[in-house]
Amino acid sequence: MDRSFVIAQISDLHLDGSGRLLASIEVLNAALRERMAAFADVPDRILLITGDLVDDPTPRALDEALAVIASLRQTGLFTDIQAVAGNHDVKRPSQRAGRHDVYDYLHLPRTSKSVYYRQAGLDLVLLDSNRASLSAFASGNIDESNYKAMVTDSARLSVELAGSLGSAGRADYAEPVENLVRVLALHHHPLPQATGEGKRFLGVPDEPLMYLAAPATFLEAATSLNVNLILHGHRHVEGLTRYSIPDPRATSREGGEGFWRTIYVLSCPSSTGQGGDDAGFNIIRLAPTSRDGCTEHHFAITRYSRSRNDGAFRPLDSNLPDGTIRLPAGRDFSRDPAVQVAIEIGSCAALKRDQAAALTRRLFMRRSFYDEAEPNWANALYTYIVSSHVWMNLEGKLARSGSRPAIEAPVGVSALLDRLIALSADLLGIDPVQLEELRDRRLINGADLLRQLPKQPREAIDIQLQARLRVELLRDLNESVKVLGLDLGLDLGLGGEAPPQVPQ
Repeated sequence: MDRSFVIAQISDLHLDGSGRLLASIEVLNAALRERMAAFADVPDRILLITGDLVDDPTPRALDEALAVIASLRQTGLFTDIQAVAGNHDVKRPSQRAGRHDVYDYLHLPRTSKSVYYRQAGLDLVLLDSNRASLSAFASGNIDESNYKAMVTDSARLSVELAGSLGSAGRADYAEPVENLVRVLALHHHPLPQATGEGKRFLGVPDEPLMYLAAPATFLEAATSLNVNLILHGHRHVEGLTRYSIPDPRATSREGGEGFWRTIYVLSCPSSTGQGGDDAGFNIIRLAPTSRDGCTEHHFAITRYSRSRNDGAFRPLDSNLPDGTIRLPAGRDFSRDPAVQVAIEIGSCAALKRDQAAALTRRLFMRRSFYDEAEPNWANALYTYIVSSHVWMNLEGKLARSGSRPAIEAPVGVSALLDRLIALSADLLGIDPVQLEELRDRRLINGADLLRQLPKQPREAIDIQLQARLRVELLRDLNESVKVLGLDLGLDLGLGGEAPPQVPQ
């Protein structure tokens, strides 16, 4: 299965421990059950709460929040539940006021936290934004020194964001960080939100002091770190904004979408309809679609709203097909088949031989393993390197499972992949030291590698001879795979004509 996930976003519940909102929670629960029923086959179904779970962090309110979260977990709709703190959640703990520390009580991240969903390739980043919002000074005067302190704290969010994402070598990532889908969740809106309703905060319309104090710094940091979508609450209104900056890696010849790094900012209203506002929640899905033989990914966002005097949630964007907003993902999220095979190998405690055969077929039935009139040598080198890494994983899992075939191939598959890698590198003029550096990188992003490799074969080399040697190695590889497959039908025709619809 290609990457796919669903996030149900709720926000600003403002539970107070009195039970007065439990009826609203039941209506919300029923709406979530109805809307999530269509996604029962999606491996990762995440409930995300973007702050203000309680109105005041008293024991009664916090216990009510824990009970509500438990009831949502017991529905079985979600494979995971995550939350961030809002400004109401973090009112100063005080024995006199009966307030508790919400971070400990509800296990919320104090700064930032990155949650990785391997099958979906999703990196969900939870960021506490409470120190960086000017609403922290809502009860007093905001002088110049206070403002500068808030700007500093807002800029620090960028540092915390980068720190939570980890490095390219993070052990649990199954693919390069550039390939991940990144969604960022925080409570406060990173850009001003005008409601058009004349609402006032500190006597000023449209609350200009409640968003992050340094929004440009924060958004540029998020965009440069490949965040694709920001989800927030706080303002009790719906909103969807697109923010783009030029991609520093794009060349001057690139135009259109390829020149930009784009991030979407999606707001969620109060899901219990507090403050007299309409209630709402969002369903966000990333899913692949096929068009003209190619796989493309998009975000499908459905916003649901319940008016103040209505008992049911309805699609807010009813003028659109299915009430759904479809947004281009901004990057190509189609996984290299080798990456998908590696993820499936890692998810198996033990491999049976029929599973190993199916994974082997998917790993090698790709265009670079067949005879091509004019091979793309750079693309072939990338394919052989990532396939070599995955094959070693497959061999290791087979050995641990006790499923290694009794008959060894005349020439090992790993050895033939090494020779294909060396042949391709030599034709491109890549010296052994450079090649070793490439091979030592556990996770390789295809687009980045292809930028670094020569586009043309080196001078004074017999390309036709190299192409013939390549086909001979591929045919030897086919024989090795056949022997390893024994009776499992692993004659893939490698080195011959490519079957229809073989991946690139």
